[in-house]
Amino acid sequence: MAVVINGVIGIGIFRTPATIALHTGSSAEQLIAWAIGAAIALTGALCYAELGARRPTAGGGYVYLREAFGVIIAFVYGWNLLAVNYSGSLAALASVFADYASVALGVNLPDVRPYAVGTIVFLAGINWFGIRSGAFTLNILTVLKLGAISAMIVVGLVARGAPAPAAAPAAINPLALFGALMPVLFSYSGWYHINDIAGEIRDPQRNLPRAIVFAMLLIAACYLLANVAYLAVLGHDGLAASKAPAADLMRHALGDTGARLIAAGIATSALGFCHVMLIGGARVFQVMGADGVFFRSAGKLHPRWRSPNIALLLLAGWAILLALTGTFDQLLNYSTVGDWLGIAAVIGTVFWYHRNSTETVAFRVPLYPWLPIAFLIVVLWIVGVTSWSNPRDAGMGVLITLAGLPVYWFWTRVVRPR
Repeated sequence: MAVVINGVIGIGIFRTPATIALHTGSSAEQLIAWAIGAAIALTGALCYAELGARRPTAGGGYVYLREAFGVIIAFVYGWNLLAVNYSGSLAALASVFADYASVALGVNLPDVRPYAVGTIVFLAGINWFGIRSGAFTLNILTVLKLGAISAMIVVGLVARGAPAPAAAPAAINPLALFGALMPVLFSYSGWYHINDIAGEIRDPQRNLPRAIVFAMLLIAACYLLANVAYLAVLGHDGLAASKAPAADLMRHALGDTGARLIAAGIATSALGFCHVMLIGGARVFQVMGADGVFFRSAGKLHPRWRSPNIALLLLAGWAILLALTGTFDQLLNYSTVGDWLGIAAVIGTVFWYHRNSTETVAFRVPLYPWLPIAFLIVVLWIVGVTSWSNPRDAGMGVLITLAGLPVYWFWTRVVRPR
């Protein structure tokens, strides 16, 4: 549950509600958008829960794609994670951590890059000593993260704003509501990181589905209550006008002290997300190394700590380079289409397993095949809307993803000929 919570809750819930308010016409629409997003995200999480129960090994989506569609498709998926997704997210959130930590401490950092690098090195050092060390740290960060969100919710509900003049509720606009769902779904994504470490979980066939379902329900409750708190203090119009809704809420209730407290909470949340990126990403690349489509040394485990130490160093090193050069922002914009296409491909393996496997599984997707089909339709809609609104970023994302094909050819034919 700690992995799912930290993989999903980054900084989105502290910023995204203001964006959603811009796309919705009332508080009711705001809450409906988050509720629909929760239902869609839970659908995708249920699919991953079945996949994790079927193949409780490290590697997550890479393993499912390799078995269902072949190693080339799996490599392209892993390539996108390494080149853009995990590394870019790690660099970005490490920078966010340094930025918000400086606000919480009341210091001015002229350049956050060295501190972002230090954050990545620190977390890589913790994970070097194996899953127990990483899990202990992650549990602490989970408690602090949930504590920060809970405190914000309580403060928001207690320090309600002055009641606005009564007005007729705006009619719900379906088109605007659908437009608001895209950033909502981005805030809910990240449940799949737990599948990357399925091989480290005790009794994974039973515990992995439970962790995903229970954690996603808890996250949905936190997100809905957080939006209620924002609306209670700022109102819908005030939320739409806010650049930093969490800070505005806490400042309204507790002054500058409240703003610094929530900055500490956001910093902790970003740190937990970075930790999950390293835990899950290193294990994906370790499996790729063991398959011979990545550095062979990356496929080895530390002889004492059983950590994927070489894969961990490679992931951290690339993220550090992105953090130092500041190129991660644009890379993350490019990664949107490739990221969601990768999720769709992994969900597609559910159909392959149902058709080609007769094994007994501890957990299956409810209402199969309708739930996976519905989720795939939503994913394709997200990709379509993103491509239509940002054709340049979408095109670059597709090119980065397809670049994995010549990289695979070069690696298997030149670097590691079979």
